[in-house]
Amino acid sequence: MNETLPLVAAPADAPSLAAHIYDTLRLRLITGQFAPGDAFSTRSLARELGVSQMPVRDALARLAAEGAIDIRSKRRMTVPVMTRLRYDDLMRCRLLLEPAAAVTALARIAPELIDTLMATDASIDAALLSGDVNAYMRGNFRFHFLIYRAAPQPTTIRMIETLWAQFGPFMHVIYEQNGTHALIDRHQEAIAAIRTGDAAALHHAIAEDISDGMRLLEQGALPHTLDA
Repeated sequence: MNETLPLVAAPADAPSLAAHIYDTLRLRLITGQFAPGDAFSTRSLARELGVSQMPVRDALARLAAEGAIDIRSKRRMTVPVMTRLRYDDLMRCRLLLEPAAAVTALARIAPELIDTLMATDASIDAALLSGDVNAYMRGNFRFHFLIYRAAPQPTTIRMIETLWAQFGPFMHVIYEQNGTHALIDRHQEAIAAIRTGDAAALHHAIAEDISDGMRLLEQGALPHTLDA
């Protein structure tokens, strides 16, 4: 549907290759390179990535276990559609995990990382102005996870990534349908809170950043896009 992210160089042994394919496909889901309802096969993905079907099958099994794809048969997989129940559940989990992950990382965010966050937010603003949905989604993902990954919390981060992989396909469609001009973020508030070491303000900024985007959807296309 959109530009794809290539499989970058990875070790040739099967376990490492399967993990690398998993990371590649998960990133495509996170950044909306698949759409809800998209169908594909192990064979087609293996051909596209230039690998055998076995590591692709292993990667898809992991993504299916995380709810990011549905396996219809050995040969056919689909990206799940978004339902109201699933949407509400994912939102609840994001609001529980992400503000807390940011607060956990706060004490480990160095001044150099703040500069990187500022530059990343500037690129997000440029993407919003130009209407570049792909650049916006990549930048927004980068901004949030630069914060979360500043602290060693691998289990929490993996859980958040799983939530983003389930949201990405749906969000990309919504942004494509409605444009980026109405999108807002609380990134500057988050950066200000990081500069002053204000954990409560950072928690609030991340929670509101998530909620503001969802409010726009709920006021617009969301009721018409979700399945019951």
